[in-house]
Order: sequence, then structure tokens, then C-alpha cells
Amino acid sequence: MRAVVVGSGGWGTALSMVLCDNGHDVTLWSHNSAKAAEMTRTRENPLLEGVRLPDRLKITGDLSCLEGADLVVSAAPSFAVRETGNRLAPYLRQDSVLVSVSKGIERDTNLRMSQVLQETTNHICKVVALSGPSHAEEVGIRMPTGCVSACPDRTAARFVQDAFMNDYFRIYTSYDIIGVELAAALKNVVALCCGVVTGLGYQDNTKALLMTRAMAELTRLGEQLGGTRRTFGGLAGMGDVIVTCTSMHSRNNRAGILIGQGKTVQQAMEEVGAVVEGYYAAESIHQLAEREQVDMPICRCAYEVLYNGKSARDVVAELMTRAKKDELLETAWL
Repeated sequence: MRAVVVGSGGWGTALSMVLCDNGHDVTLWSHNSAKAAEMTRTRENPLLEGVRLPDRLKITGDLSCLEGADLVVSAAPSFAVRETGNRLAPYLRQDSVLVSVSKGIERDTNLRMSQVLQETTNHICKVVALSGPSHAEEVGIRMPTGCVSACPDRTAARFVQDAFMNDYFRIYTSYDIIGVELAAALKNVVALCCGVVTGLGYQDNTKALLMTRAMAELTRLGEQLGGTRRTFGGLAGMGDVIVTCTSMHSRNNRAGILIGQGKTVQQAMEEVGAVVEGYYAAESIHQLAEREQVDMPICRCAYEVLYNGKSARDVVAELMTRAKKDELLETAWL
């Protein structure tokens, strides 16, 4: 099978290696031709330091590599997915399968990444979301990892499962692309919040409280938007929250720690030196929650800290002194 991965970041590169390991004819495309040439020469991506790229992996900056591809993976940052979809559109066929691995919600439109790709490619082919608790750094060294291939079209979801699954990369299928994509975007905000409380000096009890109650919020919004509750307790939901909130591989977690330690939001993002998806997702979630009239106190407080300069320590006090709730009653989710 001919596969093209569009986006030479750490995640796109790691996924291209998985596809190579599975015997596919794989090309990794970079928007930077000079970077593509350097990766071809050194057989290494600086974002996956110490990991040698397979000799059979082709790397290019020429989009014509998409011609005749059976599987196309869109691995751009969320803010670049619309541009990427526009560039992919002329090369896609009706029998192509387009895989979205970007985690985010488009700013202002509040569209999920698969919706952006469907819109920009005129719904020419099936779009599948691939998501789960997966650090590129670990997939690149072939550590056991699990993800979810999600699409209402079960045949397309299974096609992606077959393409990627091997003895270190286990793939489950799901029809709930809404829940999988929402969980992927929203968990970045939770990870950023978890970093903030770490930076403030709080420890395991606080982080466990935050992660659990944030998942209640995310599930509530996800169901309101058409997702399935079980998805949020699975790999794409709680699984991704755990891995993102507890690892220094997570850019969101690292940025949050810096904010908790007193850095401004911009200083924190600059110091991390890469895209902090949770920052952008926090605004989209705030917009969605207001539109859908879903109460999300943790996400609202995250928005206030990130966009309105509110003190992180003050919002912790605000959250801890909210009205009493019963965890098992439906009203406890409000």
C-alpha cells in the first residue's frame, strides 16, 4: 500500500516509521524542503533525537508524492489543518482514506479536525481519526502503545487499524469519531491545568482531583455534542488524559508548570518552544461550553487564567469553595 504522511513533526515521523515497519511504501512530506533534505541525509528528525529513520522511508518537500496514495495521514498542528486540507484536496481520490492525527478544535469555527478536512477536501473520501495516549518519543522507539481508529464507516476504521497495527502499536476501532476527537482536544487543556497546579506546588492529591473532575466536564460536553460516554473512559479519553498529565514529554504539561511558577502565558509557550495545543483549545472549549450552555468550571477557570490574566492560585481557591455536590447524582455533573 502507498502511504503518505503529511507533516514531519515528531508524531508524523513516528507514524511514518510504524507504517514502514508494516511493510508499506511510505513517504514523509515536510513543508520545509530544506528540513526534508537534511532528514534524508542524516536519517534523523531532531524532534526524535537518537532515533534512526528507516532507510526505506522516503522524505520530500514535494506534494506530488501524494499522487496515487491509498492512505494519507494529516499530521499538521491544529492551526494548520485547514491549509493542509486545501493542499491535499487536488491529490485525493474517492477510494483514498484520509487519517487525521491532529488534536485540537479549530479556532472560531469550533470544528473538529476531521470536519475541517472534510470541508476543505469537499468530502471526496472517508476521513478517520486516529488518537490515543501516544507520545511520539515512545512510539519512535517501539514502546507498546494503544490508539483508537474512529470513523462512522466501520470499513474505513478497520482499514486504518490494519494499516497501523503491529506488535507494539495496538489499534482499536470505534464508530464514535465525535467523542474521540473531542477527547483528544480537551485533554490538552486538562494537561495544561495539571501543569499549572504542579507549578503552584500542589501534589498528587490535587492532580488526581483535577484530572477526575475535568473528565466529568469533558464527558458532559462530549455527550452534549453527540459523543458516547464510554469513549471518555477509554483510550482516547482517560487514557490520553493520564499520559498527557503525567509526563514531561507533554508540551501542555510543561507550559502549565511554567505558568504556575509565575511565567506569563507567552513566556511559557516561548520557553517550551513548540505548539501548545491546550492554549488554543481552551478558547474553543470556552466558546463551545457557552454555546451549548454546559457548565465547565475547570475549563472556564483555565480560560480565565490563559486569556484574562486571572491568578492561578485564586482560581484554585474558587474551585475548591464551590457549592457542595453529590458525586453520584446527575446534578453533581452540573
